[in-house]
Amino acid sequence: MDFVRLLFFLFSVIASIVHESSGSPVINPSKVKQISWKPRAFVYEGFLTEEECNHLISLAKSELKRSVVADSESGKGKLSEVRTSSGMFIPKDKDPIVSGIEEKIATWTFLPKDNGESIQVLHYEEGQKYEPHYDYFLDKVNIVRGGHRIATVLMYLSDVGKGGETVFPKAEESSHLRSVVSDDDLSECAKKGIAVKPHRGDALLFFNLHPDATPDTDSLHRGCPVIEGEKWSATKWIHVDSFDRIISIGSCTDKHDNCERWAALGECTKNPEYMVGTPDVPGYCKKACRQC
Repeated sequence: MDFVRLLFFLFSVIASIVHESSGSPVINPSKVKQISWKPRAFVYEGFLTEEECNHLISLAKSELKRSVVADSESGKGKLSEVRTSSGMFIPKDKDPIVSGIEEKIATWTFLPKDNGESIQVLHYEEGQKYEPHYDYFLDKVNIVRGGHRIATVLMYLSDVGKGGETVFPKAEESSHLRSVVSDDDLSECAKKGIAVKPHRGDALLFFNLHPDATPDTDSLHRGCPVIEGEKWSATKWIHVDSFDRIISIGSCTDKHDNCERWAALGECTKNPEYMVGTPDVPGYCKKACRQC
């Protein structure tokens, strides 16, 4: 186990002890399996309870609409055969069960609740799928609110008879990592990379950005077609900054409490896209960088 993985494990242990005494969600590191290091991806077995899975499905059933994808130029949602599922968003803190799931995600990922989008529940019928794609943005519109999506938590709300796997076609194979599922149980689609088979209650966490906040192209992933049965899942996308705080376009203010400190460390020149911004996308620390 290298130093980074050891730290991840120790932080999880500390978090479980602290949250157990405070009454907050308890995370059990022994239930987490690392499936890839390029990209960084982990599966938590039994992350959601039966009650939580049923509740999310129940909330979603009457609100489902055809899923869309973000246009690479405008950033607006559009219908596409790339993604053929149906879905809907559940508002944050809609009820105690949803709030509990949100808190559990924040505890496991060590990322603030404010940085996350609302949970999106998805339903895939036989033949439906999501072609290979990235969860970080390729347009300038969507990163204005919260920046790039740094991480994705994909929760499986149902078992799938056959198919429906999540596969990373560019993931780097590693002999020391434990296999999540044997090839005999996978569809042909899922055999083209490192794959996770949907199991009710399990959750997949993967990072879309490198630790230096640059996009990780190895995070390319695909939702394989459902061959038998149906697939229910819930996705939580988490951004590098608060998704709840609305940024005023063109304003010359600091959008983060650490802007002055970062500016003093030279980040205005080292990381100008984030700190200062561009003509199309304002930076988070324009005031600290003396751009007013």
